[in-house]
Amino acid sequence: MTPIALEPPASEPVSLAEARLFLRLDQNDEDDLLATLVTAARLMIEAAAGRCLVDQQWRIVLDRWPPSGEIRLPLSPVSQILAARVYDLLGQAQPVAATALALDGQADPPSIRLEGEVPEAGRPRGAIEIDVVAGYGATPDAVPAPLRQAVLRLAARWFEQRGDVASRDAQALPVEIMALTAPYRRVRL
Repeated sequence: MTPIALEPPASEPVSLAEARLFLRLDQNDEDDLLATLVTAARLMIEAAAGRCLVDQQWRIVLDRWPPSGEIRLPLSPVSQILAARVYDLLGQAQPVAATALALDGQADPPSIRLEGEVPEAGRPRGAIEIDVVAGYGATPDAVPAPLRQAVLRLAARWFEQRGDVASRDAQALPVEIMALTAPYRRVRL
């Protein structure tokens, strides 16, 4: 199973104004840098927590339908299935009926159950594509406050301590930021 990002979030979980206020910046001459740091911090927090923050579109690519009839998704939380298609032997996309797939977005990890007839996969690799919306909601307010705070603090850290701090943080996030993400971290067994 391969997740592919299709469309990034429409907004970041922390606005530029919030970041500027947190850093006590009165001028906006470094807004481009700060916006880049907020985006990079979101990506790091999403990776650390194993969660998508603001709604974004992803494609899940499978080779075959699972024998169990259940697809455990590598993304969380997932709120909607947008579309699904299966490629036949000729490489033509066959749509999957919306009623054939049921999303359990409350489960962790979220899962999709096959509940109806689905077309057979025709090609050996990447035969099934399922497009989903992953994230806590469409607006920053939908993101849990500790995760928003983690993004804000990480972006501020990188802004204030320019240089190699970002590469060190890529190895291991600071303890205070990991503590903010801990309650949301996806556990893998």
